[in-house]
Amino acid sequence: MTPPEARHDLPAAFAAALGQCVADFGWLEEVLKRAIHALETAPRAPEPGEAELEAGLVRMDSLADDTLSTLIDHLDAAMRRRGGLADRHAIGRALRALREDRNLVCHASWQPTVDPDRWHPAFVSHRGEVFAGNLGIAELRAIAARTREAGARIVAVMHAAGGRGDWPGDDG
Repeated sequence: MTPPEARHDLPAAFAAALGQCVADFGWLEEVLKRAIHALETAPRAPEPGEAELEAGLVRMDSLADDTLSTLIDHLDAAMRRRGGLADRHAIGRALRALREDRNLVCHASWQPTVDPDRWHPAFVSHRGEVFAGNLGIAELRAIAARTREAGARIVAVMHAAGGRGDWPGDDG
């Protein structure tokens, strides 16, 4: 039996699916930050003034290091303050479920199993829960699809609220 501290190379197809999943979570965090900014500032003048740009940059700087959990809380609060966004509770539930997936996918140590197509994500949650299952490419693709769907819903809410998703300092 291989000791748990051993490092293993993932098969290329599995590594690609895992990498896409991680990249989709990065995109989701970007969407969350832009949506929070848009919801907190929309509607606003087409051309923000210098003071508004500076305040926006400070706010974005504070969001830049926020964890996914904090971003979810910020988005929920921004949607609640905005009002009239019927999808708020469903988005919150989807994001909380994805938070667990993200922690697993991004923070696990991947161990081989007897099935070469499935790997065990050695991971203990902040609540002390051990993930007992194994994952294959199909499960990683499903997590990535749920992540993209949640991001698309957030973008739709942002647009419905009048926000374009621009950040102070964006080029073009």
